[in-house]
Amino acid sequence: MRKSLIFLISTAALSIPAAAAAPPFDTAAKVAFMIDLSSGATLYAKDADVRMPPASMAKMMTVHLAFNMIKRGEHKMSEMCQVRPETWQHWHGPAAGSTMFLSPGEQVSVENLLHGIVTLSGNDASVVLAECFAGTEPAWAALMNQEAKRLGMTNSNFGNSNGWPDTITYVTARDLAKLAQATIETTPDYYKQFYTQTSFTWGRTLGGNQPITQENRNPLLGSVAGADGLKTGHTEEAGYGFTGSAEQNGRRLIMVVAGLPTYGSRIEESRKFMEWGFRAWKSQPLFRQGQKVADGQVQLGSARAVGLVAPRNLAVTLPAGTAANIRVKVVYNGPIKAPIAAGQHVADLVVSTPDTPPQTMPLVADKAVGEAGFFGRIWVGLTSLL
Repeated sequence: MRKSLIFLISTAALSIPAAAAAPPFDTAAKVAFMIDLSSGATLYAKDADVRMPPASMAKMMTVHLAFNMIKRGEHKMSEMCQVRPETWQHWHGPAAGSTMFLSPGEQVSVENLLHGIVTLSGNDASVVLAECFAGTEPAWAALMNQEAKRLGMTNSNFGNSNGWPDTITYVTARDLAKLAQATIETTPDYYKQFYTQTSFTWGRTLGGNQPITQENRNPLLGSVAGADGLKTGHTEEAGYGFTGSAEQNGRRLIMVVAGLPTYGSRIEESRKFMEWGFRAWKSQPLFRQGQKVADGQVQLGSARAVGLVAPRNLAVTLPAGTAANIRVKVVYNGPIKAPIAAGQHVADLVVSTPDTPPQTMPLVADKAVGEAGFFGRIWVGLTSLL
């Protein structure tokens, strides 16, 4: 019978004097959440699991889906999408919110639509892309919900491609952070290409026929070192919100704020929050990339054990200027059933400190382990009986 096996690792080299409490922080945002991806540590949570309307932060899922479809070869950046007259009619004018200024019947590349969604927050661009890839916007929303379920966004639901207010679209701050993490980690090149764009030009003015350039509303770009994403949102019901990320000295933080009263307060609170995350916390190295942490038992494999190694440099996040008693353990469901691929995620490193929730990091197999042959299976069966 498979069971959870926990192995304690000697922490003599990691144990240092007890720490002070976690750094305090206060924000005017109704909802706030921050995670350190280098360790998996939650640095701050204020109503992080309360359902809320995402506004344009929902477009992160439309972009995430598109990035992955392109990565899998299902669509291309150069693919052309046509703006249906009905779509244009619905999504133009002041009542339609932020826009890319598309024209009816216009042919637009997927690449340009993605710039229109990410940089300009174009509601029209989101719907055109959804219809281009899925046929209809409801069909696209169904794909959004499938992906949300796969990512473990257990408290979110999408009714449309762009976050336009309705009765069935909601998210949580924790789920938005999961979505941001998935985009950053699974499609890093596309993430850098699109989310760092500071402005984009599309469409022309009426009468003067001058090109229309709009600035990215991301309040961190150009003001916080290492900032490179993600998406703002605003509706009357939701207030002003933002999901952002930045990387400094190997530490990547993801933050979410929502329910702010003004455009200016979103800028102020976002910058203050991200700067606090880098300033008030530090990273304590644990294991180097490729370093063996423990061995895991293997079931019905050509080897009886497999090495569990760090897939990247692993570190624990601690309050800056302090130290903590660190407890480290390896957790996996075992024995691990063969076959096992080299680099496969088969276990987790769980780090506990007095001032943070458990910080969980992946461990991978150091080598491939095939299934045991016929006689090997017989031998395993005999030894299990004895």
